[in-house]
Amino acid sequence: MAIDLTLGAVLPTNEIGGDPSAIRDFAQAVEGMGFDHLLIYDHVLGADPSVHRMTGPYTDEHPFHEVFVTLGFIAACTRNLGMATCVLVLPQRQTALVAKQAAQLAVLSDNRFRLGVGSGWNHVEYEALNENFRNRGRRQEEQIELMRALWNQHLVDFEGEFHTVKSAGIEPRPSEPIEVWFGGGHDLQLRRTAKIGDGWFPVGPPNPDSAAMVETLRGYLADNGRDPASFPMEPQAQFRGGNPELWVSHAEKWAEMGATAISITTMNAGLPDIDAHIEAVRQYREAVTA
Repeated sequence: MAIDLTLGAVLPTNEIGGDPSAIRDFAQAVEGMGFDHLLIYDHVLGADPSVHRMTGPYTDEHPFHEVFVTLGFIAACTRNLGMATCVLVLPQRQTALVAKQAAQLAVLSDNRFRLGVGSGWNHVEYEALNENFRNRGRRQEEQIELMRALWNQHLVDFEGEFHTVKSAGIEPRPSEPIEVWFGGGHDLQLRRTAKIGDGWFPVGPPNPDSAAMVETLRGYLADNGRDPASFPMEPQAQFRGGNPELWVSHAEKWAEMGATAISITTMNAGLPDIDAHIEAVRQYREAVTA
């Protein structure tokens, strides 16, 4: 079957190093190959697993480039490449500040930015950033409501459970709406996605569990009066352990399940340098577009 998916690539933030030329070269190579967009992962702090009980895959040994600064740099290095966080851990941040940063990135990139958000798992980050880990999901929904008001209105009056804004706003504001996508597969997150999201980043392979999540999301979309058939979703593919046949099969299965885009991540594949990461995304694109 023909694979009708928009293609993206994931910035190998853990392995790209601190040389800005490597980030520039990767972004420009991705754009030059015809990829539609670039995704970036987010963490502020890494925690020592020998001290903290951790549930996620990253520790203090994994470097992360700060997402807004990095995407601002990439916006200046490219012309048409879309950019998205996948995902920003929104509830551990100040809402008005994220709204300001996202608006500025949209303005400087000529509306090439998508804001992907999630709830996160690293409680150490929340503590260090002085935010509540326990109410992060409920607070996230109010955050998005406030951010959209700040993006759309010159002055905002907002009184919520967690936020108060009185006759204040941000300028400059983006000339087009910033899409807000959700990541994750928890039932509460699927409900938020269906209620207020502009798209969904599913996590995992195209297996029966993922298919069940897709169907659950579609049911929630219908419950909210939204068209499940037109709702975009973007999974990811792994370069590690793959080959052209597997990449094509993986993309075909996601397309059959209703995905509208797919992004390739090259981290954790033992690639030695940025040139190898660029070659890896080239091989993936060549396979799925053949």
